[in-house]
Amino acid sequence: MPDRVTVVSPPDAGPVGGLPSPTGPRGKRARRHPLRARLRRDWQLLLMTVPAIGLLLLFHYVPLLGNVIAFQDYSPYVGIKESPWVGLSNFQWLMLDASFWDATLNTLTITAFQLVFYFPIPIMLAILLDSVVRPRLRLFIQGIVYMPHFFSWVLVVTLFQQMFGGAGLLAQILRDHGWSGIDIMTNPDTFIVLVTAESVWKDAGWGTIIFLAALAAINPNLYEAAAVDGASRWRRMWHITLPGLRPVFVLLLILRLGDALNVGFEQFFLQRDAVGRDAAEVLDTFVYWRTLLTGEWSYGAAAGLVKGVTGLILILIANKVAHRFGEQGIYKRS
Repeated sequence: MPDRVTVVSPPDAGPVGGLPSPTGPRGKRARRHPLRARLRRDWQLLLMTVPAIGLLLLFHYVPLLGNVIAFQDYSPYVGIKESPWVGLSNFQWLMLDASFWDATLNTLTITAFQLVFYFPIPIMLAILLDSVVRPRLRLFIQGIVYMPHFFSWVLVVTLFQQMFGGAGLLAQILRDHGWSGIDIMTNPDTFIVLVTAESVWKDAGWGTIIFLAALAAINPNLYEAAAVDGASRWRRMWHITLPGLRPVFVLLLILRLGDALNVGFEQFFLQRDAVGRDAAEVLDTFVYWRTLLTGEWSYGAAAGLVKGVTGLILILIANKVAHRFGEQGIYKRS
């Protein structure tokens, strides 16, 4: 029998086939470039981020210092330094305020309703637009669908008033056919459906941009292999398209939960008088009415701080749940 041959790899070779080890020779990790070298190498990219970082600091992080008035009896006439400290008394009054809890319940109810009926619309629009073969037709549909995102809420509410108001198109059609007119814009029972329809019409087309980008990242060879195996279009969508969109969907869902207590101010402020406070009062309008109109600056700051902390907690919980389901979320698990 022939003698057994022993192959000896070179000292710097990796464990497989003589290839270099990813950690370098002798099992050590490759040395990272020093900070000064990385700054010299990437200074153009860092310079491009300076305006965005400046805007973020100026309009987001610097105003956070003003939350200190939530622990004071603040008066704009004497300033933060001279305003007396009251500790947690503003938060205690907030927890005992029934109108605060009513606004919180309305906010959470509207957010939950919009999560159920708003999120599927951009996904379906993205899948339909991705299936359009002709580029010109696709661009034409995209332009029509995206356009409402650039409308102000004043224009959106006005358009819906012309369609569904007491003197709107729907009421006129019903009267012409012998029925009594209907005014959806002033009905508090259908207000949650109304604001969700407005949000879908305004922003669903813009939300499809993210899902179209996610669809473009899916490997087309997967569809070809599935088609060769005899998978129908529905099965390809179910087993390839939707799983490919899942990471983006989870990420947007986490971010939406973090913004759950911020359903929008202008949309509800414009329609609050028409349907009444009980139906349209949310946390944003609650802070406005209790701060700017009554001068309770510290009370409004306390409500805003509670809203922000609650949103942070919701983000952390949702991200933890995403990790349990095998998704990355907004940051990697430690």
